[in-house]
Amino acid sequence: MSARYVLGVDLGTSGPKVALADTRGTLLAHAKAAVPLRLLPGGGAEQDPQQWWSAICAVTKEALTDAAARLGHDPAPGVAAVCFSAQWGGTVPVAADGTPTHPAVIWMDARGGPYSRAAAGHAPRLPGTGYNARRLRAWLAKSGGAPTLTGKDPVGQALFLKHQRPAAYRAAAYLLDVPEYLTFRATGRAVAAYDTAVLRWCTDNRDPGAVHWDPALMRQCGLDARLLPDLVPPASVVAPLTQAAAAELGLSTSTVVVAGTGDTAAAAIGAGAVRDLDAHLYVGTSAWISCHVPYKKTDVRTGVASLPAAVPGRYWVATVQDVAGKAVDWLIDNVLHDQRPDRALEQLNALAATSPPGARGVIFTPWLNGERTPVDDSSLRGGWFNADLSTDRADLARSVFEGIAYNTRWMLDAVERFTGRTSPGGLGALRFIGGGASSPLWCQAMADILDREIHQVADPVLANVRGAALLALAALGELTFDQMPDLVRVERVYRPDPANRAEYDRAYAAFRELYRRNRRLYARLNPPARR
Repeated sequence: MSARYVLGVDLGTSGPKVALADTRGTLLAHAKAAVPLRLLPGGGAEQDPQQWWSAICAVTKEALTDAAARLGHDPAPGVAAVCFSAQWGGTVPVAADGTPTHPAVIWMDARGGPYSRAAAGHAPRLPGTGYNARRLRAWLAKSGGAPTLTGKDPVGQALFLKHQRPAAYRAAAYLLDVPEYLTFRATGRAVAAYDTAVLRWCTDNRDPGAVHWDPALMRQCGLDARLLPDLVPPASVVAPLTQAAAAELGLSTSTVVVAGTGDTAAAAIGAGAVRDLDAHLYVGTSAWISCHVPYKKTDVRTGVASLPAAVPGRYWVATVQDVAGKAVDWLIDNVLHDQRPDRALEQLNALAATSPPGARGVIFTPWLNGERTPVDDSSLRGGWFNADLSTDRADLARSVFEGIAYNTRWMLDAVERFTGRTSPGGLGALRFIGGGASSPLWCQAMADILDREIHQVADPVLANVRGAALLALAALGELTFDQMPDLVRVERVYRPDPANRAEYDRAYAAFRELYRRNRRLYARLNPPARR
């Protein structure tokens, strides 16, 4: 098949982006929209799948209209494929006709924690893990990971629905992760690519080219086999658009849908970081550091694992920092709320830049929703440390940017140990993408605090949607993965400033000590019943 155009869709927690690309992966037009998030008592986090789909359809038509004006013709008939990237680690229960039986329970939701801890098993537990030793060995041997004890994954979410929303659970024909739901909505086929299925922790991932459901692990997780979708290889064509989906999107039924992927996988591709040990850093609502590796491995202590990738035959290093850019949103909404809504981030950056590196000793802990990597602890909470009467708004603002970077350095330490890159320089330069990468202040702070070169990717906020488009092109045979790094441009390189090294090393050591000294206090203040 010879493709003229492909459509990349990325559904983040804040809303969808859609981009039209040509056969070299060049983005010709793009559009975005916002969708609401509901945070509920007890650690709940939900979104409306219908709002997702309506927003995707609207911005798809907007992007196509914009492209038509630029190109001088309607590109819709030439769109050969669409690929959905999305937030993942969530659960959408759907009836056989695709109708959701309950709002989407997304990756931030911790209400399944008690059920996940029960699934982890009783004594004897492996010291320091919270898991029954026999069960953990079974999970790690085959899947490379295990259900998080916080309940923030499809295992905890499925068990939450089963026990606390039984009517919605009984009415469901499938429990789908977010990329799988979008693919189902577009094609009528309930499928999961190898890379999106894995967070259910009941796939055998020992061969990344032949991932399959494992009945013993299904039972161990408490998951019902009838609710699981069929598995398909990554970067594979699932089916053409249904007539209804094509009409809603403004496309043709000849347009095929490529197996959806998670935002982490799409981000790596869109950053051009597809070769082994080429690392990228993403900062959006959450944050992560990842790279591709040729091996399956798990570090139980830090929760870092390598899982089947969207790049066929490879694994990717899985990490997640629970709150990153969301802390900046929180700061704007609740503390510095006098910023102009249309320029809030720009104004916040300008304000933070007036405080010196180190924020005059103020340290911010970004654990506003607990943490995942390198510690899996939903009781942690955020706040400022070491403020005094001279601390001003600029110090508070800068400390939020820096506090997120301190946590990212903690995550980088874990990733470099995991990959064996512990010598000076570690993994080397990091390709920086996501909304955070659009901030020059944050780029330099990341370079200084991580002590690594930061390569700011051009159009960093479009990395995920670019990755979805490149994945569609790979499925069509238009591009190989080895060609992709050369198609992604680096806008600017930020190098560590030696003048800030001592200040940031001292602050980072204090950041780590804040966790060590206060983790038990957080556990007492935030017991599971109050989360």
